[in-house]
Amino acid sequence: MTVKTAAATPHDPPLLAVLKGEHRDPPPVWLMRQAGRYLPEYRALRAEKGGFLELVYDADAACEITLQPLRRFKMDGAILFSDILIIPHGMGQHLTFGPGEGPQLSPPLASADWQGLTPNPEYFDRIYATVAKVRAALDPSVTMLGFAGSPWTIATYMVNGHGSKDQAETRALAYRDPAAFQSLIDAIVKATVIYLSGQIKAGAQAVQLFDSWAGSLSPAQFERWVIAPTASIVSQLMALHPDTPIIGFPKGAGAKLAAYAAETGVDAVGLDETLDPVWADSVLPADMPVQGNLDPLALLTGGAALEAAVTRIRTAFENRPHIFNLGHGIIKETPIAHVEALMELVRAPLQTGTRA
Repeated sequence: MTVKTAAATPHDPPLLAVLKGEHRDPPPVWLMRQAGRYLPEYRALRAEKGGFLELVYDADAACEITLQPLRRFKMDGAILFSDILIIPHGMGQHLTFGPGEGPQLSPPLASADWQGLTPNPEYFDRIYATVAKVRAALDPSVTMLGFAGSPWTIATYMVNGHGSKDQAETRALAYRDPAAFQSLIDAIVKATVIYLSGQIKAGAQAVQLFDSWAGSLSPAQFERWVIAPTASIVSQLMALHPDTPIIGFPKGAGAKLAAYAAETGVDAVGLDETLDPVWADSVLPADMPVQGNLDPLALLTGGAALEAAVTRIRTAFENRPHIFNLGHGIIKETPIAHVEALMELVRAPLQTGTRA
């Protein structure tokens, strides 16, 4: 599958232009989980509103949270404040976020029997309302980003009913009954296309697919459960929204990254912090936009460690379209001053002759 890149226009904001293949120096920047627990204004609003889902499904609150980091740091992208598990919730699983614990989905689909679920499209509609509110409030220089979880990662939660360290139950089901598991993946693909298409119609200018657990699969399973479903989503979204770039983020892909980039059809790939940016630059198509890949712990640490990491990443990608980002979500204990320092480092001129 070839990479699809719509041509940038003079009216495109910087991040969107880079996703369409344009080189910018300094690179545009946004951070995964940039809206969240490290910000005191987020913590205050959550204390006022109550639980996490109450925030996600309140369009006014979710819009406010999405905009909070932009006010502080002038990011180039506004990432929708939501959660990847909105898809199984919309497909009919019950979703809760208990105090001090991770998300819980019920009933767990240990047999991949999703047919008994009763879909509720209202949950998707609430997210679309947030997208529309944020897009209306954004400065034209900022790109509105929507997102969804990728089918493999969503399936791991749906099968287990919660997160797990190695996704063993879901991996075992995929080996034991691939036909049943394929039916679940196909259902998630269908829901994801509907969900992302709705976000785009509401105002998202680009979307990202998060495959947080892609690294747990063998090469053959990665081809079937990560690459193939992602390619299906990308192909269908391309047909519906040919000018909307798609970022794929297969966390933990490692050496399988090149195949993911070549076979899924995504416009850009997000890189996690375990990947050497110099290696990634050497194996990816020369004109393919990349996103990443600062270690969140380097941001937490700050100082010389942060400066060195930023320089290495920017130098590795100085000759291709690049969006600066983290290799995963920002850590809640991250000092605000470190994020401010990061923004200064990314926006400063890159010193030449620094490639390691």
